[in-house]
Amino acid sequence: MSVSEKVRKPKWLKVKLPTATAYKNVRSVVKKHKLHTICESGNCPNTGECWGAGTATFMILGNICTRSCGFCNVQTGRPLSVDINEPRNIANSVKIMKVKHAVITSVDRDDLKDGGSNIWAETVNEIRKVNPNTTLETLIPDFKAKKEDIQKIIDVAPEVVSHNMETVERLTKKVRIQAKYRRSLDVLNILNKSGVRTKSGIMLGLGETDEEVIQTMKDLLDVGVTIMTIGQYLQPSKKHLPVFEYVHPDKFEMFKNIGVKLGFRIVESGPLVRSSYHAEKHLY
Repeated sequence: MSVSEKVRKPKWLKVKLPTATAYKNVRSVVKKHKLHTICESGNCPNTGECWGAGTATFMILGNICTRSCGFCNVQTGRPLSVDINEPRNIANSVKIMKVKHAVITSVDRDDLKDGGSNIWAETVNEIRKVNPNTTLETLIPDFKAKKEDIQKIIDVAPEVVSHNMETVERLTKKVRIQAKYRRSLDVLNILNKSGVRTKSGIMLGLGETDEEVIQTMKDLLDVGVTIMTIGQYLQPSKKHLPVFEYVHPDKFEMFKNIGVKLGFRIVESGPLVRSSYHAEKHLY
């Protein structure tokens, strides 16, 4: 494969502009109240579809991460102090936007003794207090697999707890520099043993083989994960890892079929699939 083939986006990897009335209404509310969502700041290709379905994703614990993953566009550096008002602010944002299903994620906060787990728990509790009918998915960091921090997430009982593998084992050190493949599996195993519904996701197009993707599926099933998302990696900037390959939709469909046959309850697989894609459907 030549360099030009690697970097050229195929025609089928184009996002349709959202036109739904529900999306326009939510966007108007977000703009008016200056609310922050990952949907917009992360330029998610599915914002229109998700907002139209009443789902939105919020990031807590600031916007500066202590890790420097090769695929992620979040700023790396020394984070600011924890905002103790953040749980209430997020809960109010959920209320103003009339979100039916909220997905909460965060930067990694390795600078904090608790990894940010206390703010995580407070945020879930506050959202429930202000929005008793809103369901929740928490897309958590690995908390360095510390059981006491993971337990705080388990105790507040989100409907779904997600932690992404992001890539196959061989590429983990390159893609997720400070993370560890087996440690992430340990996190998911701890969650599963507690009885919570677990979910994970990976990106394709970083140089993985079909066999490695299937092995990752098996590894996830072994630790009890029942929901999986598979999407195409897109390079955020020239500073980030280059796209090795734009994977054809047919292959995404192939992996979806394999995943279901292996035993996953749900597999969302497609070039534009992201972690929170169809998140509201993963409750059932």
